[in-house]
Amino acid sequence: MAGSAGTEEDVTASADTIAAISTALGPGAIGIVRMSGPRAIQIAERVFRPAAGRLLGPKDSFRLLYGHVVDPRTSEVVDEVLLAVMRGPRSYTREDVAEFHCHGGVAAQRSVLQVVLSQGARLAQPGEFTKRAFLNGRIDLAQAESVAAIVSARSTAALRASVRQLEGGLSSRVKKTRARLVGVLAGIEATLDFSDEDVEEVDWAQTARDLEAAAGELADLLKTALVGRALEQGVRTAIVGRPNVGKSSLLNALLARERAIVSDIPGTTRDTVEEGIEIGGIPIHLVDTAGIRRSSDPVEQLGVARSLRAIEQADLVLVVVDLSAPSSEDDREVLAAADPKRTIVVGNKRDLVAGSDEELGLALTEYAGTVRAGGWRVCVVSALTGNGLDRLRALVEESVLGAEGISLEEPILAAERHRVLVAEAKEAVEAALRGVQQGTAEELICEDLRAAAQALGQITGEDLTADVIEEIFSRFCLGK
Repeated sequence: MAGSAGTEEDVTASADTIAAISTALGPGAIGIVRMSGPRAIQIAERVFRPAAGRLLGPKDSFRLLYGHVVDPRTSEVVDEVLLAVMRGPRSYTREDVAEFHCHGGVAAQRSVLQVVLSQGARLAQPGEFTKRAFLNGRIDLAQAESVAAIVSARSTAALRASVRQLEGGLSSRVKKTRARLVGVLAGIEATLDFSDEDVEEVDWAQTARDLEAAAGELADLLKTALVGRALEQGVRTAIVGRPNVGKSSLLNALLARERAIVSDIPGTTRDTVEEGIEIGGIPIHLVDTAGIRRSSDPVEQLGVARSLRAIEQADLVLVVVDLSAPSSEDDREVLAAADPKRTIVVGNKRDLVAGSDEELGLALTEYAGTVRAGGWRVCVVSALTGNGLDRLRALVEESVLGAEGISLEEPILAAERHRVLVAEAKEAVEAALRGVQQGTAEELICEDLRAAAQALGQITGEDLTADVIEEIFSRFCLGK
């Protein structure tokens, strides 16, 4: 089933006209009731009374008219509205589309919707407008999924990545790799199907190079999966350390407001405190934890256990150390529980100690190295004055995007379905490459190549069953 953009003749005819409220229900300035289908404009004309008395012409499109929705059954004025008309195929669904921009609020939107439903439209299913755009060839499946991602975007970076996908960035990259694989597959199958004819033999050296290039393209795409997951779910970041190192002060400083209680009394934080911020466009889910130390207090022991569990469950860990106090066994215990690959060691209370940031950072690196070998990231800050916080934010961003950085303008695997399919395709391509290198039977190589091409085709919708399509669009909100 093709989901790529097609010509006007490619439009799939829908027998019915659908309608739904396309804006969030609740008080607001404007609410939109949308219709799409062969009778959308006819129904709109039947219930709309233009204030200027001018009706729509047979070719009028992309027009906005002011007037009222009137219930033909009772002649009652339902709401004051603006009517937007977009004739297919130059519309979102490539069908005739009519929208009533009415007053916001549940009563007004539902009343207008009930009127259009009474005149022959039916209530749209979740995602049905976007599904029609896909089936009619206006967008492919990856672009369709990006519509839902835009609606649910939790940060500016997630929004940018989803908009890029809607523009076709991911689709273009996937289709390019798939075309390479299909070309290789066609060449091998030609020698199998027409072995008794004068068919050019397969250049196996070039085939290996093509497969290596395809595997590399898929590997590069998979590198973006961590960023994609972070954009989709947020980066769970635990702030840990022994009591009184300034964990809650650091949380408040990053939030730029008082969220956690700050006290000189050890053990003030007994439970986790959670808040969300955005760093470099990435949604960061901060978790302030209880101080980790040996204690006979059963309540404090419970808090320590939760802190250690937070370290295990976190995507990123900020281990806070008090630069103004001697190191202790409690510090070592916290560092020993952390993984250097996903940890930043934050030396706090910079304002209370002498020396340069470089000297303090070096000493902190050496200390962490005595506890556990690894490439520790360190940062020297003062939660009180704000010194070093910009450097800390940069390190957090680097931990997510990688030291070399991943451009958010490039295609990113933000959906789990896409990550799984690209991984499957990469595995199949690598199997085909091994087959070429080892002289495996051509039929087996072709089987791996078909599996890879099919996996990539499922991303854009070129190789999907109707059941899978229904399941994907059922996750959309009503009116999209």
